[in-house]
Amino acid sequence: QVVLVESGGGLVQAGDSLRLSCAASGRTLRLYAMGWFRQAPGKERECVAAISWSGGSTYYADSVKGRFTISKDNAKNTVYLQMNSLKPEDTAVYYCAADRNLRSQPNTYADEYDDWGQGTQVTVSS
Repeated sequence: QVVLVESGGGLVQAGDSLRLSCAASGRTLRLYAMGWFRQAPGKERECVAAISWSGGSTYYADSVKGRFTISKDNAKNTVYLQMNSLKPEDTAVYYCAADRNLRSQPNTYADEYDDWGQGTQVTVSS
């Protein structure tokens, strides 16, 4: 099992940027596909970004494409989500997740992820 801890959330204004970090311990993330999900009140959890185990392939939800960037630093055992041009509709709890399967493509299905962080709140004011 890998333990994931998110950080970097907060309260920002529309147009601002945030960088979320997901630090892993217990196992190396080198062979794990990773994903960032978010859940707003009253809404289902959605995948906003995902990355293959090699880092060579990424996925972005249409709502964040061009604004968010997912990256993976195997040396630091950390995954990042750079969020630019934030909008009020980006307000949610953001979770990172690890998929232990050696997937060559990003995985957008929450049920197929094995380990989850506790989440970090992102609030964007208008």
